[in-house]
Amino acid sequence: MNCFLFLGLYKVVADKTPYVSIEEITRKVSIGPTRFGHPCFYSPEDIKLANITIKHGEQITFNSVEEVNGTMAVNCGVVRNNQSHSFTLPFSQEGEFYECEDDQIYTLKEIAEWKIPKCRNRIVKLSNTLHTWDSSNPLPENFDGCLILTPVYEVQAVMKFRKDIVHILSDLDVEVKDITDCYDISSFLQPLSLEDVFERTSKEFPMVAEIMEGPSGSQKPYNLLYTGKEIIIYKKYQATRVLASEIRSDSPKRHFLIPMSYKGKFKRRPREFPTAYDLEIARSEKEQLHVVATKAFDSPHKELFSVSVGDQFLVQQCQTSEVLYEGRKKLIDVLACEQILSDTYKKVLLPMYMEGGFVEVIHDKKQYQLSEICKEFRLPFNVKVSVRDLSIEEDVLAAVPGLQFEEEITDSYLLISSASSPVESWEIPVYRLNMSVHLLSKDGQTVVPPVTKTTVEEISEEQYYMVRRYENQTLHPPPRPPKKPTLAPKPVFAVPKQDVSDVLQAPKVRYHTLS
Repeated sequence: MNCFLFLGLYKVVADKTPYVSIEEITRKVSIGPTRFGHPCFYSPEDIKLANITIKHGEQITFNSVEEVNGTMAVNCGVVRNNQSHSFTLPFSQEGEFYECEDDQIYTLKEIAEWKIPKCRNRIVKLSNTLHTWDSSNPLPENFDGCLILTPVYEVQAVMKFRKDIVHILSDLDVEVKDITDCYDISSFLQPLSLEDVFERTSKEFPMVAEIMEGPSGSQKPYNLLYTGKEIIIYKKYQATRVLASEIRSDSPKRHFLIPMSYKGKFKRRPREFPTAYDLEIARSEKEQLHVVATKAFDSPHKELFSVSVGDQFLVQQCQTSEVLYEGRKKLIDVLACEQILSDTYKKVLLPMYMEGGFVEVIHDKKQYQLSEICKEFRLPFNVKVSVRDLSIEEDVLAAVPGLQFEEEITDSYLLISSASSPVESWEIPVYRLNMSVHLLSKDGQTVVPPVTKTTVEEISEEQYYMVRRYENQTLHPPPRPPKKPTLAPKPVFAVPKQDVSDVLQAPKVRYHTLS
């Protein structure tokens, strides 16, 4: 069984067996330039160096291996008081070194390539169950989430008179002889992954290639990329996509990457907000946010408003307010709102820590292009397709009752077309498509690519988590919501949906529309 088809996201369990030297770590653990290649260790004893003393239990990050003054060493770092300190540890450094706990999540493919030390097994714990498993799932019924991974290696090879890739199992009992010096290596086909192609310089494009191993899946254009097909690769570039998920209460949800070239139109759908703090985040200067309370909230302070189900509010701004707290006056963050009454408006203050529930009331009936939404509104944003993209043979978004646009992402793509009939081109993702090619020539017959076909990419739940994880590495975490004062528990009542439905059609509302 190919373990990479065994979907799921996993956390690595730290190995309890220590390494006895830095040299042993470099021999058995992958250390490299990517984020996967920065393992962390600690020593139970202090390590005294010329310019720094590493304290026992302190986390040491191994960044790279290099030669320093004729001695092989590892470039390392520790973080103290939010400041990074760099130093080197020579291969000859001995002692006990233990793996640190790792709070990141990984796919099995990432673990197999980066996180299994040579000559050791790896224990992993299932982080989440992806909803692709069925009755054929080989795991036992009472599976506790832990797996012991033992790698099984294979050699991928090309033969002189064959165009396909041959897979040779590592336990095959054969003898081999190195005859490299007797053959011209250029006479063999050179398989390239899409990552290999993307790493080539822009001047090398366009190029003609033949597919040696095509991707799996029936989704266009992947079903057209079969073994033996010749393609033109016009260029490489970074492109923007909107990550969208299906709005539904049950699982699993479908996930999509939508290109900015999508020509369909969208109408807004109500957003839901679990706290007053979320209302402040969603607040916009262009449009006043109108919401209905779906949960009751009993305020512990007489200066602040107690919310009942069905109360309607226009969100104003964040401010501070003085309240009496345990007999003393205290300033806390509050959200200023206007409560909508039958014939008037009442100014009220909601505590920012309020854990209630609100649903948005939509007055905007306009139809939006994707680019307009990204420009004029903050994401996440709820929509539904009102006009399908007629340039797409089957617009998968049109059949989805509701979508949440979560964030804009930037990803790497290659622009390709069929070499035999280049009537249209497609963008293919470099890091989500498992495909091998070999180059036929460096000059494509068609220098100018044909019209690019818009493709909405539906991604798996595993790919969804990977996309979000990689994208969020470059983002600062959102600010934490204000803490609730330590007081006696206050009742929070969930209310049946039918109690809210009638008030969503409030006739008298003051709001601003987009110009």
